[in-house]
Amino acid sequence: MSEVQFKTHGELVRSRQPGHGMPGELFGRQDVFETDVDVFFHKHWILVGVTADVPEPGDVSTVDIGKASIIIVRDDDGNIRTYRNVCRHRGARLKEAGKSTVGMLVCPYHQWTYDLDGSLRHATHMGKDFDPTCRSLIPVHTRIVGTHIFVCLGENPPEDIGKLEETMAQRFAPYDLKNTKIAFEQEIIENGNWKLVMENNRECYHCQATHPELTASFLPEDFGFCPENLSEESLRALEEYKVRNAACQASWEQDGFASANVEWLDEDAVTQFRTQQLVIAGNGESQTISTKVASTRLFGNLQRRDLGDTHLWTHNSWTHVMSDHAVISYIIPLASDKTLVRSKWLVHADAVEGVDYNISDLTEVWVATNNQDKHLVEITHEGTQDPAYSPGMFSPFTETYVDQFSRWYAARLSAHGI
Repeated sequence: MSEVQFKTHGELVRSRQPGHGMPGELFGRQDVFETDVDVFFHKHWILVGVTADVPEPGDVSTVDIGKASIIIVRDDDGNIRTYRNVCRHRGARLKEAGKSTVGMLVCPYHQWTYDLDGSLRHATHMGKDFDPTCRSLIPVHTRIVGTHIFVCLGENPPEDIGKLEETMAQRFAPYDLKNTKIAFEQEIIENGNWKLVMENNRECYHCQATHPELTASFLPEDFGFCPENLSEESLRALEEYKVRNAACQASWEQDGFASANVEWLDEDAVTQFRTQQLVIAGNGESQTISTKVASTRLFGNLQRRDLGDTHLWTHNSWTHVMSDHAVISYIIPLASDKTLVRSKWLVHADAVEGVDYNISDLTEVWVATNNQDKHLVEITHEGTQDPAYSPGMFSPFTETYVDQFSRWYAARLSAHGI
């Protein structure tokens, strides 16, 4: 009985056949998982929350990412700051994961006390030569884009976050996303590898059969399709789709809404992102079952309801912004076979539940879709760990972004010498 040859992480990545899925060991092995967290969640920019997580001075949101933990806090001047969740005395965690409100940040171990600007204000029994100015909390590299809080835990954060910031600041500006509140939150733990969660999000090959709530607001041509041997009826539908898209794009641009697709996804990208403004089907207003707005209190000072879906991808998040509400989701890997998916539904800060919106209409599409995706990720993860698994070929028409994600993943590992 011959021994199975052990392949390194890099060898596994390089063994992937072009246009095919990744080897199963890349989803299941502990050493691969640990390297992924270090490279893709500690050295890259990641989404960790929204400004509405900390709406008032003293509000705190603590987020754990692998062995690391960060504190997001709004200070007394209304600014958002982020720190490593490590006391500068003997390293105790200052806050548990989750949200709270504080006057100052007090270590539960020896009561070292920090101001919201990170400075150490109180430490007893340290002697006259102790210099508290050298013991401030460790800040984290942070960029706020619209309402999105991006952080990088690495010492040298990738500079191309500027491309995302420049592109999305302009697109988010009309929605005034900082003037929003969280109407609903959902946390799901999917029993699957984080890469499978992102692969599933990068394609809609599966959508028509598995997401009836979501597809109520999507035009079917946006799922991707094989252009070969289309029927006359399908060809007519395709032409109508092109005409409708062009008309909507022209109308949005005329009113000052940037709508052209922007992609920064290929192997030379570090901070990977993609944005587009999708036309919404039916009544054309929002991602709801009725395709009408779920909140009659629109974002900012918007007058138009039919602004489609401004969609943003990064390597750990996906965002949908409509005229009336936004759905923002991001992932945090917990284990090789467990991924936390956090989703937040935002509405205008002055919108009133039961008057301007109700939770059911607001959430029914993406609550259902997230639960359906949870099942799909889990059965796929199980299958990739089966001895019978052999990576299959991607559809060149509906899974091009999954293939691209695999190439980017390989390129980023190579850049780190893996």
